[in-house]
Amino acid sequence: MTQWLYLVCGGLLMSSVMVLWRRELSAIVRLLVVQGTLLGVLAGILAVRLDSVELGVVAVGVLVLKAVVVPRILRRVLRDSGEARETEPLINVTASIVAAALLILLAYAASRPIVRLAPTAETQAVPVGLAMVLLGFFVLVTRRRALSQIVGFLLLDNGIATTAFLITGGVPGIVELAVSLDVLLVVLVLQVLTARLRETFGGTDIDELRELHD
Repeated sequence: MTQWLYLVCGGLLMSSVMVLWRRELSAIVRLLVVQGTLLGVLAGILAVRLDSVELGVVAVGVLVLKAVVVPRILRRVLRDSGEARETEPLINVTASIVAAALLILLAYAASRPIVRLAPTAETQAVPVGLAMVLLGFFVLVTRRRALSQIVGFLLLDNGIATTAFLITGGVPGIVELAVSLDVLLVVLVLQVLTARLRETFGGTDIDELRELHD
């Protein structure tokens, strides 16, 4: 079971890095489906390891929300926007991959005290969650399309959820439900804002909108 835990965490980290590599927005949404599925599987593995029925229910909820509901909303935004690619990110793909490697090293260095405090299989995988948080921030500040920035926010949320699962061995179901509903609400609000931006300015390029403001 420990090997499965590490395998799933490796998949979570790889899917985050792949978001930086791919520029097709539809492919990025598919990566979010993979990541949401892996996050649900991670919660399921922890439920088995800890023999927790409540965590098993949380795993099903996470799977439905992050691998089905949220990606479906993003596909609707993508279809309505008519934008297929992240055309000109502020940092090119090669530099983004190098930055991702540095951020992953930073996450491993920052989480060493946590691992030393309680060297279990779960805590040894905590750097993956912290790396996902940093990569989510990186996507938020370097991508120009509104949809890409929503993806960055979701990567950030997935990283926080992964870290919480690994450190605490699963959060209470009511807490996870509240957080998940908040995330769903934010995505719905961002969907509405993206539609309004497209109707008003004909696009969702953040830099172009900033120039209009200036």
